[in-house]
Amino acid sequence: MTQLPSAVSVRESGTGTPLVLLHAFPLNASMWSAQLDTLPGRTGHEARVIAPDQRGFGGTALGTDEPSLDAVADDLALLLDAAGIDRAVVGGLSMGGYVALAFARRHPDRLAGLLLANTRATADTAAARANRERIAAAVLARDSVRLLLDEKTAAGQLGPASLHLVDRVQGMIAAAPPAAVAWAQRAMAARPDGLDVLAGLRVPAAVVAGEEDGLVPLAEAELMVRARPDAELTVLPGVGHLSALEAPEAFDAAVRRLLERVAG
Repeated sequence: MTQLPSAVSVRESGTGTPLVLLHAFPLNASMWSAQLDTLPGRTGHEARVIAPDQRGFGGTALGTDEPSLDAVADDLALLLDAAGIDRAVVGGLSMGGYVALAFARRHPDRLAGLLLANTRATADTAAARANRERIAAAVLARDSVRLLLDEKTAAGQLGPASLHLVDRVQGMIAAAPPAAVAWAQRAMAARPDGLDVLAGLRVPAAVVAGEEDGLVPLAEAELMVRARPDAELTVLPGVGHLSALEAPEAFDAAVRRLLERVAG
């Protein structure tokens, strides 16, 4: 594991096209272990996979900024600077997709391609924002993420055929610091609608959705593709919200198609 820059913990493999993968809430970069192993290809030259822990999660410090996904997007720009990378394909799953859209809005010249998985470009509804604040306040008051475990967050993120992964996902959730969970919830609640960002893209884009995703309905993926008609939509049958964990081979195939479009 490297530290680029000093405050951000990063997992990296391969030497090819730079590909940043941004993890879901409230997990960490270890969720990308399969992609780090396989996406560089047998020789390692197909992709340079960079998987950072986002603010407060894994080995990355939370910092003192007010909750904002823009801050996380700017962290990524600094990470690319430190790694000597001008432009990268940026992919995110769930919360990582929100950050990827924020990066596309704030640093469009650094973007070579965009992958949005199990995420949405629309802003939160009032009810969703209220629920995020409920969770943020509760975990801070208790100084514990036990609420997320009690509310079976892990099982809710997985499709019915992927419940064998519950223990792995619960382990990542249990490791998340309460302050990071609260910060991220409030940052996600404050994010703007990103459909205009998608509509203005000038780089290849791909959208991945899980047929059994109980958190982000397929309609959200279809809405993103309508905003960006040349985006390739991949719907993974029998897969829930954590598609990269649940169906890594099919997920990776969608990523490789995007990388081929970027290279072509």
